[in-house]
Amino acid sequence: MIKVYGSVQCPYCMVLKENLDRNQITYVFVEVLENLGNLSAFLAIRDREPVFDHLKAVNDIGLPALVDENGKVWTDWESWLRENNYEIFIAEASVGQACSLDRKGC
Repeated sequence: MIKVYGSVQCPYCMVLKENLDRNQITYVFVEVLENLGNLSAFLAIRDREPVFDHLKAVNDIGLPALVDENGKVWTDWESWLRENNYEIFIAEASVGQACSLDRKGC
């Protein structure tokens, strides 16, 4: 089963959840702002996975982050959907608000 690290306060995370739900994909959503354990689990992944290097360099949080059944971490969930032959119902680019002050995303 895949795991998604995100927050209900992040519009991109909600778009990912909507796409997973509409594709009837079973997943666990880890709300990183719910408690320190969830935040710590996400930060441990963020600190060790190279996929976050560019995001950290531009001061991006890196949410949502999708971890597949093999442990591979994805920050580009649209690519994960395409690679697994799922439909993209709502594209991330269609989201009108951003999580960061510079409007570059979550």
